[in-house]
Amino acid sequence: MLDHVGFGVSDYARSKAFYERVLAPLGMTLVLEVMSAAAGFGKSAKPYFWIEKQRSPVKELHVAFVVDDRATVDAWHAAALAAGARDNGAPGVRAIYHPDYYGAYILDPDGNNIEAVCHKPA
Repeated sequence: MLDHVGFGVSDYARSKAFYERVLAPLGMTLVLEVMSAAAGFGKSAKPYFWIEKQRSPVKELHVAFVVDDRATVDAWHAAALAAGARDNGAPGVRAIYHPDYYGAYILDPDGNNIEAVCHKPA
């Protein structure tokens, strides 16, 4: 079980604003910011998804957020595109993983593959 994940971004202000919009449909907000160089997003008081200014940006990272229903996957994907994400896979069933795998994929400002997924049947 992971406690948190963090990675560097090429433009901290741009990525922070991007993730504030993209994570909102998942119920996640900016929980903690450290010296305007690290932003921790999460729920309640627990940041578990971090972006960092003082690290080299990574390329081709894949992060998937689990959600409770397919409508949230759809809302997340729409919000991400509205925030400037590039589509990397529209919402839909990915039966190659399992019959109820419903996910969507976007590319963040640094080209990382970010996903929202629901594992429950429709």
